[in-house]
Amino acid sequence: MTLSVPPSLFGLILPDTMQVNPVYVESAVVLAVVLCVHMAIWNQHSWCSIALVIQAFYVQHKWDRLLKSGAAVFQFRLSANSGIVPASMVMPLMGLVLREKCSASGNVYFERFSMVITITGMMLALFLSLIALGVTRPVPTNTCIIAGLAGSAILYTTKQTLTVSEVIEVLEVLLIFVYLCLIVLYLLPRCFTPGEALLIVGGISLILNQLIKRSLNVAEVKGDPVNYFLPVVVVGSLLLGVFFALLFCFMESETWVSSLFFHMMTAVLVLGILMPWLSLFIGRHPIMWLLDFVTLNDRRLCLLGYWVFLAIVATCVVLHQNYQRQSGSKKHQASTVVRKYFHLIVVATYVPGLIYDRQLLHVASVGCLAVFLLLEYVRYFRILPFGQLLRQLLTLFLDERDSGPLILTHIYLLLGMSLPIWLFPGPCAPKGILTGAGGLVPYAGVLAVGVGDTVASVFGSTMGEIRWPGTRKTLEGTATSVFAQIIAVVMFLIFDGSINLNSTYSWIVGSITLVALLEAYTSQIDNLLLPLYLFILLLL
Repeated sequence: MTLSVPPSLFGLILPDTMQVNPVYVESAVVLAVVLCVHMAIWNQHSWCSIALVIQAFYVQHKWDRLLKSGAAVFQFRLSANSGIVPASMVMPLMGLVLREKCSASGNVYFERFSMVITITGMMLALFLSLIALGVTRPVPTNTCIIAGLAGSAILYTTKQTLTVSEVIEVLEVLLIFVYLCLIVLYLLPRCFTPGEALLIVGGISLILNQLIKRSLNVAEVKGDPVNYFLPVVVVGSLLLGVFFALLFCFMESETWVSSLFFHMMTAVLVLGILMPWLSLFIGRHPIMWLLDFVTLNDRRLCLLGYWVFLAIVATCVVLHQNYQRQSGSKKHQASTVVRKYFHLIVVATYVPGLIYDRQLLHVASVGCLAVFLLLEYVRYFRILPFGQLLRQLLTLFLDERDSGPLILTHIYLLLGMSLPIWLFPGPCAPKGILTGAGGLVPYAGVLAVGVGDTVASVFGSTMGEIRWPGTRKTLEGTATSVFAQIIAVVMFLIFDGSINLNSTYSWIVGSITLVALLEAYTSQIDNLLLPLYLFILLLL
């Protein structure tokens, strides 16, 4: 039998063309992160993560081949590889590092939940691998063997480490993931790569399952009311989007009757379903609780006023750029530098919140996510009176990643900045503070996206000359990105007294460099991927 084995994970140079394949470098960087986690934790699950990344590397070649031939089950985002390797490892690695922190703090409940996150991420990645192997012809025997060995190791570890109820919870998330994938990928063609679908739909499936579980056990619900806003907003936005996407398949959405129906049903969903649902968790009417929350002190009111001012500035930038286009400018699309204005505005928004009031920033970012999703629905469905106007204003800022019917770049930017704040393991952190490099965990989004990605793009596009082999990214952009993030860390140390790095400087610099290298070689949504990997490394 003739063996058909993909090139080695470390075979970065293709001998026939002497070109560097970006997929191999991307996979090597992810493997380096996996090994860092494995060396720090060293348990059954970390061994399984090594097996998972190896099988994901082999399966990614099958997915890439399916995408190029057009034989994939759904229509995925163009001009990008499948992204299976980096996406498959995010949830398992995050569960591993969260479990380590919760175990050190003695929080048994979140330690067990972190194990569920790890196994869930591995099962979702294996399911996506099975899809690729099932539709690939001829059947890739060697890849099937490798995937089977990795799957067997993960199943055995699941049997050894999870209880029956936890296994059922994993299966529930997997079932929700299957149905959501069928709905989302059918209704939104070319919006995601397979890896991005795994990351986004997998995260939504986990949130949905947890919200249903806690809704059925309201008497046992405990914790900070702030933490319940995000699950309710995510699930509510999902219900709204799926409902109207199916409805407008059978009726015209651009009429006043349809638009009025959209606004009425949105009000019914928010006031009649989401508000009572949220009040079950926080024990009060959400609006009254929110008023008391934002008016707790003068500092919160000042922060809100400052954020409103920045929102007005961002709106003026959009209007100004569209005015330039209409006044005869030859630019049909906003340049990289112009798009990075929004990154700077977001940095100016998040840094004061991280320093002075992280709870307010948590709630405000969730509210901003809800507004962004609602506006995108209005634009996508052309809901009167603002749907067509939003289409005209946002078209200027499209790039190659917005190849589907949705414009998601600004939402990914918000998610990248907010996820480290939302995922911060507060119950597993003594007095809400982590020592060492963990003190920078809430700043992971600001560092990776707000500072690093912005500086890399601006300097790389304007002054970069030496390109990384196999990509359009430049060495100068990556180097200035690392340097700028180190300067940002120094500034955070000066202004945020809660950060105490305890001689972990070399680890921080190494983590920043590793993530910057991933930014140079990945074709996935860097606004979403980079903060999560920096979050994982800083949490070790």
